[in-house]
Amino acid sequence: MSFANAWVTTQSTSSAAARSRGSCARSRTFGGIQSPFRGNSFEGTHDRPGLPIHPVWPGSLLALVSFVVVSAGAAALAPSTAVGRVALDPPASPTGWVRVTTPRPATAHVIAEVRPGHALALRSRPGGRVLARVGSRTAFGSPRALGVVVNRQGRWLGVTEAGVGSNRVVWVDARSSGLRYARTRLDLHVDLSARTLVVRRNGAVVRRLSIGVGRAGSPTPTGTFAVTDKLNGSSYSAAYGCCILALSATQPNLPAGWSGGNRIAIHGTLSSSDFGRAVSAGCVHASDLDLRYLMRTIPLGTPVVIRP
Repeated sequence: MSFANAWVTTQSTSSAAARSRGSCARSRTFGGIQSPFRGNSFEGTHDRPGLPIHPVWPGSLLALVSFVVVSAGAAALAPSTAVGRVALDPPASPTGWVRVTTPRPATAHVIAEVRPGHALALRSRPGGRVLARVGSRTAFGSPRALGVVVNRQGRWLGVTEAGVGSNRVVWVDARSSGLRYARTRLDLHVDLSARTLVVRRNGAVVRRLSIGVGRAGSPTPTGTFAVTDKLNGSSYSAAYGCCILALSATQPNLPAGWSGGNRIAIHGTLSSSDFGRAVSAGCVHASDLDLRYLMRTIPLGTPVVIRP
């Protein structure tokens, strides 16, 4: 993974505040602010990990995905004397009873976790050349959880990994013994034009956040990514607020003279005036209240969709 090659000296409070409006640092450094921790000691916490983890044996990933579609297409009977504009199927019999189809629930997102002691090959395409091999821990020490964005016939899984593939999908073999699987019905949607971040469960909005985004010249990268780490902001600087949710995205358009890293994250800020504005070098700025909610609710590997 391409992280900063050297530590950056901590700046003054005002300088740190200015640097905070930017993309987060590479390995252990955000926005040019030095971490007091020099080891990969951070632990990602699953405050609300979603559904239990289940192993997947070769050829059974499709079964895993289809398992969560509970009672899809199940039918129920209801009287035809409904009040209001309710669309019902034609009566199934002269008795006046009709068949009503239950709405199909949203499918859960699959999260591929690397087992301790294993290394996983990331490939340029299904069966293609190996771009990198990653272990069970991220550069920040969190359990490595890869959000699956593409499923190629249950054999090959498209995922994103920071520093590999230049924000493009890379591929892993679903049959690898080094993988285990979890599921979540949560996802995050960032609308850069509206300056909002929406938390959804089963496709329904459960929380809407006002955010700051990348400014002109260093816009927030768009695409589908995943939450890779959940970190304590105070371990880095007050400029990052209470919390940092690192993403599997990097900033290809760093500002001129930028001395920090290129990692994208959702984090706090010293100025509430950031919200609703394009002010950063790529990172998403949110309030501490909203960040604490995300830290409690969002498991590692949750998909993050960023749109223009």
